[in-house]
Amino acid sequence: MTDFLPETEEAAASIIREHAAAGWALAICGGNTRSGFGNAVATKDRLRSTGLTGIVSYNPGEMVMTARAGTPLAEVEAALAENGQMLAFEPMDHRPVMGTSGEPTIGGVFAANVSGPRRFVAGAARDSLLGIRFVNGRGEIVKAGGRVMKNVTGLDLVKLLAGSHGTLGFLTEVTFRVPPRPKTEETIVVSGLNDAEAAAAMAAAMAQPVEVSGAAHLPLTVAWKFLGGKLPEGETTALRIEGLPGSVEARAEKLASAMSAFGTVARLGEPASRQLWREICDVLPYVDGTVRPVWRISVAPTIGHQLVAALRLEAGVDAFYDWQGGLVWMRMEADPESQLIGRFIKALGGGHATLIRATDAARATLSAFQPQPQAVAQLSARVKEKFDPAGILNQGKMG
Repeated sequence: MTDFLPETEEAAASIIREHAAAGWALAICGGNTRSGFGNAVATKDRLRSTGLTGIVSYNPGEMVMTARAGTPLAEVEAALAENGQMLAFEPMDHRPVMGTSGEPTIGGVFAANVSGPRRFVAGAARDSLLGIRFVNGRGEIVKAGGRVMKNVTGLDLVKLLAGSHGTLGFLTEVTFRVPPRPKTEETIVVSGLNDAEAAAAMAAAMAQPVEVSGAAHLPLTVAWKFLGGKLPEGETTALRIEGLPGSVEARAEKLASAMSAFGTVARLGEPASRQLWREICDVLPYVDGTVRPVWRISVAPTIGHQLVAALRLEAGVDAFYDWQGGLVWMRMEADPESQLIGRFIKALGGGHATLIRATDAARATLSAFQPQPQAVAQLSARVKEKFDPAGILNQGKMG
């Protein structure tokens, strides 16, 4: 495979124009840490953003940063940490669970709309994105959005590119919000709840005026793998609170009192809390050195445990829950069971399933994404045609 590593936007545009004119497909990626994600892209040429690096503009007082798309995520997070700020959407590192290498880039994070445990209260990656620069499939340089939080010009276009996985354009620059990092955090743990009881407990916690920023349930099959096996014994329902020390202490006490009605309650303390949510974010239980199928399924919070219970009647399934139960991380013990999962999701009211990890043979025969409704699929095809009329950008990756 030939890698193209342009160091300027104009060079990237020239490469895309050349390929579009010849009808040559281009794989689009950043650090390639999610290689294998999505459907296979058949091409000999790959356009990477890793030559487009550097923080373009950052004023901590404005809580906005602009960076070139190929800038390593670690560089962005280090600059934010120095100024007590963060990426609110808590991006996952896909390398451990997918068995990949390389360095995640900030452009790749937004192109894949990567979001972690804080997603259900802080929004997804796309909700922090204010402006973009990209090259479309015609080789045209496009700018949308702005560098200030009040500017919403082109907001729909900004959000459209986030999560498009390089199928609509090659991101060259991103501008995004960077709110203050919480001074401290605490996690309340409720032990011994089954999946249905945990769903009720998490719903009750979210109804409390304590601003829960993380809510996850870890069944017995996975709980022992977190914190080096040092979580309290039994199933674990974890609830995170963040903010100023005095506020966190008061809210943690209130939440612990309310949760005592559901089961045995414990507190982790700040260091263990930070480690736990990093491990939840990076799907630690399924970092097992195998290619057993792993699904990321988004459904209504009250439906997640019902979906898993139904699937367990017909397939070998292991799972745990984030986003108050609305995000199900599921590992299949044998086949991916794509049709079975799709059927149960539809029967339970709908949702989205994405195949994160599988064997090459399985990926060759299965779509990584659940089929879209016909009207949505037709709209997606028209959008793709407008942005990439020759169909050369990450050809077939999303369908």
